[in-house]
Amino acid sequence: MAYFGPARNARGGGFLAQHWMERTEAYVLGVIEGRRRGAWPSVLCVILRQFSHAYGAVVQLRLALFRSGILRPRALGCQVLSVGNLTVGGTGKTPVVEAFARALQQRGRKVAILSRGYKKSQPPLRQRLWKALRRRGAEPLVVSDGRRLLLDSAIGGDEPFMLASNLPDVAVLVGKDRVRSGQFAIRKLGCDTLILDDGFQYLSLQHRLDIVLVDRTNPFGNRRLLPRGILREPIRNVRRAGFIFITKSNGDGAEALRQDLRQLNPDAEISECRHCARHLQDVFTRDRHGLDYLRDRDVAALSGIAMPKSFEDELTRLGARVLYHKRYTDHHRYTQQEILDVINRGLERGATAVITTEKDAVRFPWIERCDLPVLFLRVEIEMLSGAEAFHDWIERICFRR
Repeated sequence: MAYFGPARNARGGGFLAQHWMERTEAYVLGVIEGRRRGAWPSVLCVILRQFSHAYGAVVQLRLALFRSGILRPRALGCQVLSVGNLTVGGTGKTPVVEAFARALQQRGRKVAILSRGYKKSQPPLRQRLWKALRRRGAEPLVVSDGRRLLLDSAIGGDEPFMLASNLPDVAVLVGKDRVRSGQFAIRKLGCDTLILDDGFQYLSLQHRLDIVLVDRTNPFGNRRLLPRGILREPIRNVRRAGFIFITKSNGDGAEALRQDLRQLNPDAEISECRHCARHLQDVFTRDRHGLDYLRDRDVAALSGIAMPKSFEDELTRLGARVLYHKRYTDHHRYTQQEILDVINRGLERGATAVITTEKDAVRFPWIERCDLPVLFLRVEIEMLSGAEAFHDWIERICFRR
């Protein structure tokens, strides 16, 4: 596994803008989830509901245009798989993308992951305008060419960087135009298999297989479309999926959710998986520890992910006592002072380590001295059901005639 760091720090006006955006995002999320009460949240709910109706109409119109053939997806002449979801954030998509990419690469395919690079750092506006004028803006960023890392998490995005770090033989490209990214991967890097990271709604590129993830702990939120809920498109559109992964399962079979999904999509393969902790690794020294490191240990938890409680619950399940936790919004880019503040708060409460997620670790700045060890929890998926179907799909993709 590659070393995470140092990430770039947010400073000055960029830091203030990030802080304001995160506070706004947290407030709106609280309204959506019903945690904020009062006159203003009620008014905001009404406004958001109207926007949801308009958003849903646009989504369905776009799908109708593709179904009717008025809009046509591009075919690139190679295997294209999409891994995505119906909701925004929190389904545990990155470990699933990693598992698919690794399985395909180990079976002899030359794989590229195509990502949009959500919330990666942007160059100044004048540079973006200059690139657009010179028609260079659509060229993809190459986080990894399948041999070496070329960009850090600030430029390439935290999830693409994490994937590139854990998959040294897989190319990872970032760009809004994933048709162009795919063409680049085929032409310049010799790839024969493309995985669209978060690609269920990306209809401009023809997919052979759509893999949709559904979080067992919160399948569809309040069942409303953005921005009143967390759905990117109506639940019934899961019928487009060829393979459905129920993630974050506890091994009980998730029968009620399976039946709901089977009614919506009678043909898709449905598999169940859970995210399993594998080990701990120091963010700065790269030292590894077994999971027994957490047993009976007092810790501080730090995260900037969509579902922080599930991370904190996992630490408790592994035997740790979480004395202090600090939560930031999803994809938060940390400053040195924020890390040091958590270390100091942890020391005050009696913690002997700070534990974070792997996704957060790629966004940490370099810190010369830490009074507590700062470790991230490495997580991978484990198939609970449907493993045969999963491996059968891999075989068909790799060895089709």
